[in-house]
Amino acid sequence: MYKESTNVVVKHLVNRLRDVRTAPNEFRLTIEEISRIIASEALSDFKTITTNIETWQGPLDVQVLEVQKLVLVPILRAGEPMLTGILRTLPYARSGFLAMKRDEKTAESKLFYENIPHLEDKTVLLLDPMVATGGSLIDGITYLKSKGAKKIISLNILGAPEGIDAVQKAHPDVDIFIAQVDERLDDKKYIRPGLGDAGDRAFNTN
Repeated sequence: MYKESTNVVVKHLVNRLRDVRTAPNEFRLTIEEISRIIASEALSDFKTITTNIETWQGPLDVQVLEVQKLVLVPILRAGEPMLTGILRTLPYARSGFLAMKRDEKTAESKLFYENIPHLEDKTVLLLDPMVATGGSLIDGITYLKSKGAKKIISLNILGAPEGIDAVQKAHPDVDIFIAQVDERLDDKKYIRPGLGDAGDRAFNTN
């Protein structure tokens, strides 16, 4: 299943990312803000547990997300601002890391670093801003499944229909929550209209 956000604030923020005048720091902060919104959509029916807190009127039993069952895994480097944003909302969630690089000639991705905590009985939020061909996302999901993840939810900012279709075909059990689906991939496998390279724009390395 994939769900594109219908939130007009999310669409507004995506268009801020598209604007070439958006500076790197603002670009990162905008990704953080979008990520918090789509994470809240993805976790709207996530399991809660009862805990007791101290309020101004005394003790109170309340429902909170079972964050110990969550692991946030960004695909570096572009996924790092997504992690930062979500951790502002869920600071006690555990994190892991995957570093993958796309070969610009073949459009295929290669894993060159991983640091993944114990995933048995955990739900993983896999954070990857761009879904172009879907290759890095497919490889990331495959790797996390090999590590025993109970459930994987993909959170993304921008994608092309071709990439989303490829991910769904390879991993039909993974839910995709995405801010915006654009028109297509071009001949060089870039998203159109897109927003450029998210990692370069976020970290001013282009």
